[in-house]
Amino acid sequence: MKITCSKNDLVKGVNIVNKAIPSKTTMTILQCILITAYNGVITLTSNDTELGIDTIIPGNIEEEGVVAIDAKLISDIVRKLPDNTVRMETDENFMTKLTCENSKFNLVGRSGDDFPYPDDIEKNDYITISQYTLKEVIRQTIFSTADNENNKIMTGELFEIKGDTMKIVSLDGHRISIRNIELRQSYPDRKVIVPGKTLSEIEKILSGEIERTVDIFFTDNNAVFEFDNTIVTTRLIEGEYFDIDRMMSDEYETKMVIEKKDLMDSIERAILLVKENDKKPVIFSISQDLLEIKINSTIGSLNEDISIEKEGFDLMIGFNPKFILDALRVIEDEKISMYFMNSKAPCFIKDDGGRYIYLVLPVNFATVS
Repeated sequence: MKITCSKNDLVKGVNIVNKAIPSKTTMTILQCILITAYNGVITLTSNDTELGIDTIIPGNIEEEGVVAIDAKLISDIVRKLPDNTVRMETDENFMTKLTCENSKFNLVGRSGDDFPYPDDIEKNDYITISQYTLKEVIRQTIFSTADNENNKIMTGELFEIKGDTMKIVSLDGHRISIRNIELRQSYPDRKVIVPGKTLSEIEKILSGEIERTVDIFFTDNNAVFEFDNTIVTTRLIEGEYFDIDRMMSDEYETKMVIEKKDLMDSIERAILLVKENDKKPVIFSISQDLLEIKINSTIGSLNEDISIEKEGFDLMIGFNPKFILDALRVIEDEKISMYFMNSKAPCFIKDDGGRYIYLVLPVNFATVS
């Protein structure tokens, strides 16, 4: 194989495929980036058997071929190269010479024969949305997926398509995030669970431009995201997602309308008094036209009043402040509406148009030391 490309294009491509390089694996070939040069196209590929990424970089092919090179090694090298043309040559033993200006590296490469390519799926059933929309909807929901593998389904996000609407749902047992987006046309109904890890990596790669689109293909076992010169293939999470509709309610005893920034700023001041790993809740005391924010910890206390519009009964309720902040930070509205039933029932933060719903379970603050 003999190819040339710009240092910047190579760095960009390596950075993209690095997102599917496993940190630990017994298959050392998976810690390599596969570089393929065929039919006038240079492709970089990575695969951890759950997530696979292919990206095409511009360049010239003098001699076709394929080689697998340790991902960390080539990533570290190409970032340090001069901003100029990079030449890569491999011999019959996969020894790879990498040259840029006066820098010349000789690297031990490997055959690509044992490299597990991402699954090749039939690309029939798909939807098209803007990169901006997908990037935003992931950002607005991904924080409430579960971190651990105790319940695999909670580590993913539900993509539910009904006609010209797609609902994205995530939950971790303490909160639920829901975003509804309008699609450009109607599609067949479908429900799939996409791994949160995949979505996090896609969100980092997407340009986020409104005019650029993403095609999302579905099969029974896989989803493929195609955008720009990149293809991300992921295994779907098997199983039945939770019945979210049963957890939703339009009933409430107390409604509060508040300036989002005022509430965010107050909670952020309150958590200055909470040490790391401390589970002190922030207390909302709702009465008349005021919300009193309270927190009491081993290093101090805070009481702060915020003006609100209130409907219904007075209420005192406690929350994990991080869970409330995570939702507030991804809501664009200047004013938000919060709905409560009682001190032991979930709080709903939602808009009138149904674009978003955030459910947060309360903390029994009377028993928290």
